[in-house]
Amino acid sequence: MQSVKVADYLNHRPVTFNANMRIEMAVEKLLQSGQSGGPVLDDNHKVIGFLSEQDCIKKMLEATYQNESHSIVSDVMNKNPVCVNPEDSILQIADRMSNDKPKLYPVCDEDGRLIGVITRAHVLLAFDKHLHDTYESGNRFV
Repeated sequence: MQSVKVADYLNHRPVTFNANMRIEMAVEKLLQSGQSGGPVLDDNHKVIGFLSEQDCIKKMLEATYQNESHSIVSDVMNKNPVCVNPEDSILQIADRMSNDKPKLYPVCDEDGRLIGVITRAHVLLAFDKHLHDTYESGNRFV
């Protein structure tokens, strides 16, 4: 299982945002994608932040009380996103996800450019496939 890499299970076409996007537009993208958040990219496709559902809820709640919204993604995004490497082991990521809060990590190259994202569901899929394959290969010798 140590040989199973993030690159084997990541989503290459995640929902992404830019820093100047209005929060309402970002919320629409999140709702349409089904993702719980996504990386914020600059013009060079580098990850400069992360926007989560929780970030959006806080800002949308505030906008509801004020009956207006003028917020953009850069106002609420996490400016210190944690990226993972495509060569990281699924086991490493699973361990991080079991202890840390993020449900989704941007996967970046060495220059910080986005390759994709890996979610808890992707990690569970990797475990499920590994266990299923192990079970099937064990039954062949019975």
